[in-house]
Amino acid sequence: MAVEAIGNELSSTTSELAQSRLGQEDFIKLFLTELTFQDPLEPINNREFLAQMAQFANLEQTRVTNENTNNLVSMNATSQSLGLLGREVEVSITTGGTVIGSVSAIAFSSTGPVLSVKRTDGSVLTDVRLSQIKLVRQGA
Repeated sequence: MAVEAIGNELSSTTSELAQSRLGQEDFIKLFLTELTFQDPLEPINNREFLAQMAQFANLEQTRVTNENTNNLVSMNATSQSLGLLGREVEVSITTGGTVIGSVSAIAFSSTGPVLSVKRTDGSVLTDVRLSQIKLVRQGA
């Protein structure tokens, strides 16, 4: 899950590793198939076997690290958005201008926090992402 940070848009591209869901059972099935169909005159070398096991262990650890990093980014975005509740912010809007208002509500979606900003005239700007916030004002 790609989550945005204040004033910065994180890339939403996902690495091939994050898309891959090859688990230990899949690896064992693949390895047993390889052993079953190997050439009896040239059996698999022990070093090759250990190298494959090491590569799989490294891949699994990298996947877990990536998952944990995504969780930390998500928690950071949640913390940032909660810290903005009631604060006055300057928001970039799609038409190219900016809007100043107070963060009045936060909703959490699968793509991250979505803010509602109440303008000084009483109208509410909804569906504001953290990446749209350009300035947090000290006063409010």
